[in-house]
Amino acid sequence: MENFVFQNPTKIIFGEGTHLKVGEEVKRYGDRILLHYGGGSIKQSGLYDQVVKALHTAGVDLIELGGVKPNPRLSLINEGIELCRKHNIRFILAVGGGSVIDSAKGIAVGVPYTGDVWDFYLQKEEIKKALPIGAVLTIPAAGSETSPASVVTMEEGGWKRDIGTDLVRPQFAILNPELTYTLPPAQTGYGVADIMAHTMERYFTRTKNVDLTDRLCESVLRTLIKNAPLVLQEPTNYAARAEIMWAGTVAHNDLLGTGRIGDWGSHMIEHEISGIYDVPHGAGLAVVIPAWMKYVYHEDVSVFAQFAVRVWDVEPDFESPEKTALAGIERLKVFFCSLGLPVTLRELQVGEDRLEEMAEKCTQRGPVGNFKRLNKQDVLEIYKLAR
Repeated sequence: MENFVFQNPTKIIFGEGTHLKVGEEVKRYGDRILLHYGGGSIKQSGLYDQVVKALHTAGVDLIELGGVKPNPRLSLINEGIELCRKHNIRFILAVGGGSVIDSAKGIAVGVPYTGDVWDFYLQKEEIKKALPIGAVLTIPAAGSETSPASVVTMEEGGWKRDIGTDLVRPQFAILNPELTYTLPPAQTGYGVADIMAHTMERYFTRTKNVDLTDRLCESVLRTLIKNAPLVLQEPTNYAARAEIMWAGTVAHNDLLGTGRIGDWGSHMIEHEISGIYDVPHGAGLAVVIPAWMKYVYHEDVSVFAQFAVRVWDVEPDFESPEKTALAGIERLKVFFCSLGLPVTLRELQVGEDRLEEMAEKCTQRGPVGNFKRLNKQDVLEIYKLAR
């Protein structure tokens, strides 16, 4: 086990009706905020009206900025930065999924910075200040409600890049599983794939003697495997929705990665797909992860055999751990298919003519991943396996 420091200051407010507490939580940080959200879904569901009423009741004035899209855009972040400066905003409330929260984080680091906020995403400058933010989560997926990360797309050139700093961990996150009842089946599936990916990026490690966090990761994965089919059959199954929502937070609040070195190669490989083709991040991960697994499992077959047996109940083949490992990878792929997720680049309409470009962009700053360090040719081969 590696040395580690674990500290996650985000206050979690979980359960039925908890979104109605948003006014009293925001009031702790000021009387004037930026309300940041996505498209029309929160207005159609009535959540927008409830949040605004709670804020006004608490004496909080607000400036609004909607329009966040999946794979949040740099242009809207720049608009939010100018809006906050103009109205002297000192707190941002994100109401939505990971894209809205990531966009809010981009605004939060950009407001006190005199340069171009994209400098941070290019790792040209160190983030030293950020506005505080809070979140009302509507889509369990990205885990951004407690994470130090933000992933943003610059439209020109289709570049998708990330930042990581504790300064953007939300001050609080309100998680009400009831708010996920109206999610379309596809959105639910994308979210489950994203949560599983966050867990597996930490699970597949070369670090030894990490049995506790192995078991925690396996528990999260098995919880998703059990409950995802339930919510597709019964969208208003509160118990199943609650399990998935909490799994999404636990998967990305850094607990599962304590004492171990995660991989993160699959995320870097997928970012090039959604950056160029604007596909849902979870859909891209469902395609990339099985292909990544098939390319790297030889590096440590025992980890993949353990994954197959403990997570998927594969009968172990003691004479051939490789067969066991491959069976686990196949069951993951079948599970993704059962959720209606794509498992090939063709299904995402990703053209073969841009695979080399994506591999080049993915490794522009050097090799990616830790389970196996992947250079441009490795990434290209993974894209080809995913075809």
